Amino acid sequence: QVQLVESGGGLVQAGDSLRLSCAASGRTFSSYTMGWFRQAPGKEREFVAAITWSDGRTYYADSVKGRFTISRDNAKNTVYLQMTSLKPEDTAVYYCALDRQQSLTGLRVLYDYWGQGTQVTVSS
Repeated sequence: QVQLVESGGGLVQAGDSLRLSCAASGRTFSSYTMGWFRQAPGKEREFVAAITWSDGRTYYADSVKGRFTISRDNAKNTVYLQMTSLKPEDTAVYYCALDRQQSLTGLRVLYDYWGQGTQVTVSS
């Protein structure tokens, strides 16, 4: 089993920055993808960003490209989401997830493990 624990959420103002962390523990895999998703009230969970663990390739949703940066620290088994120029429409619960394949995908159904989520609220 894999456990994913997110942290770093909070209440910020539009234009502010915030960094989310996701610590992974438990079973390990030789290669995999870590992703961030978010879900706003009344909306579907949507893809935000992903990174391959072995070589650090990244992939972003158009809505966050240029504002968000995903990175990982292999030694700490932690993936980060640095969010800048935050907008009220970024308000959501942010989830990290693990895909056992190194597919660098935005398809939610391909992710095998999920964290509990952390709330990000951006006020205008």
